[in-house]
Amino acid sequence: MARRPAPSRRPGRTVRTGRSSGAGRPVTGGSPCPCGGGAPYGSCCGRFHAGAETVGAGATPPTAELLMRSRYSAFVVLDAAYLLRTWDPATRPARLDLAPETRWQGLEILATTDGSAFHTTGTVTFRARFTDDGRPGELHERSRFARHAGAWVYVDGTFLD
Repeated sequence: MARRPAPSRRPGRTVRTGRSSGAGRPVTGGSPCPCGGGAPYGSCCGRFHAGAETVGAGATPPTAELLMRSRYSAFVVLDAAYLLRTWDPATRPARLDLAPETRWQGLEILATTDGSAFHTTGTVTFRARFTDDGRPGELHERSRFARHAGAWVYVDGTFLD
């Protein structure tokens, strides 16, 4: 499968990626959560998306894996504000433009290292399937997470083959 080009992660740069509801249907509070966790979106990732506008306030994922899942779901529902809010300030782009032609179609968590309530850092290795203008693709990444102001944030990632 085609691999998604690496988005820029340097501050001051714009990153283009994203898409709404993988199957083309709107995601509602009662819909299955896009992250694949098995719960409805509203009680799974949606509760994090509805949190306060700053990291460390409101509902925040208690583990790096749950943050990874909620960020994937944010790409699905085109929630750029959440993605920026949960990105480490040292590596966060100035803005994030989500591409409506990309449809996220599934997330598979392959491995996690640390990232629990007892850690300050963690990694999550995953595969995310998507179509971009109808062409299938896959993003395979090992993402790094850290605590910032008491909450988990995405730091950066390494693309894997």
